Amino acid sequence: MGPPGRPKGSCRRAQREGTPVSTHRITVLGAGFGALSTIRALRRLDRTSQITLVAPRAELHYLPGIIWIPSGLRRREDLVVPLGPFLERERVHFVAAEVTGLSDDGRTVRTTAGDQPDDALVIATGGRFIKKLPGIDHAITPCEGIAAAERIRDRLAAMDGGTIAIGFAGNPNEPSAVRGGPMFEFLFGIDRQLRREGRRQRFELVFFNPSTEPGNRLGPKTVKYLLAEMARRGIRTHLGHKLVRFEADRVVTEGGEFGADLILFMPGMTGNAWFDATTLPRSPGGLVRADGQCRVPGFERVYVVGDSGSFPGPDWMPKQAHMADLQAAAAAKNLLADLAGRPSDEGFAVELICIVDALDRGTLVWRTPRRNLLLPTGRLFHWAKRAFERRYLQAYR
Repeated sequence: MGPPGRPKGSCRRAQREGTPVSTHRITVLGAGFGALSTIRALRRLDRTSQITLVAPRAELHYLPGIIWIPSGLRRREDLVVPLGPFLERERVHFVAAEVTGLSDDGRTVRTTAGDQPDDALVIATGGRFIKKLPGIDHAITPCEGIAAAERIRDRLAAMDGGTIAIGFAGNPNEPSAVRGGPMFEFLFGIDRQLRREGRRQRFELVFFNPSTEPGNRLGPKTVKYLLAEMARRGIRTHLGHKLVRFEADRVVTEGGEFGADLILFMPGMTGNAWFDATTLPRSPGGLVRADGQCRVPGFERVYVVGDSGSFPGPDWMPKQAHMADLQAAAAAKNLLADLAGRPSDEGFAVELICIVDALDRGTLVWRTPRRNLLLPTGRLFHWAKRAFERRYLQAYR
């Protein structure tokens, strides 16, 4: 028997007329790279399921582009993409809400707009930065969003000189929950920006990190290259000392302290606060546990992709858009296979690929379990990064 109000036989007529008939209810949480890539992958494979996206806003914020905001190469409007047209094209129902929890073993999502039932669920709400270091409010965390990059832009414009300290740290219980790449880009980008403006000589740049090998997930060769590049640019380093606290005008570590007029700091990541209101299995670092097929153990038809998840694999597995895209493709295939009663054994490749940009040139880093490639600085890579941004966003505009 069809749903109330639908004439008998209308399903068959709709199929003959080419109108998709809704079957399963799939809910995707988040509006970042992992969530949107999951939707695209689902729709490539299945045109009939009802897909619901739950996120605070129907917008994609393209955070890789915030490295260019301080120099004026990018503005807010360049990086915020309204998702209305994309969601309409893909026939996705949007719920503007914050997620507050789960019930019924994932078959109901609790949100600030009410309960959302589902037959399958994909968690892609990203991660949360660990803000436990004393005095961290004195630092700007760039990847918190576009507003943070705008603060950096405005602070730089107002400074006549001084010391700029730039660094990052990780989650000691989750080796992969760190995002250091953008901090190298802010470091080299600000250096280049100040040189362009003819005022680099009035500033001291200091890079700090509790490790003696910052960025080691990019590979040993890359670490040596980055440190050599800092030395070549006259950037001072303060490495290998645990951070103690930030003050309004200084960075304090167990190995000493130094003055700073502007502090940019990226802490390690952990899971979203709403995870605490669930019985989802968690990693030691607070992320949602996943298997090699992006399934959440112990929860039927619940998947996780991107920064929200802790996945089996090498400790250098990146937290970046490309990795989230690979996981999303696997999750979509496995989810649909589960709904159809077929084997769901699709895995994902582990691959780190990034261009460390320096405002007008870049360095390509590519790492797989078998290879680690570093191609030194060139203008081509800067333009390749810009071209990738344009191509990536075209899918959502």
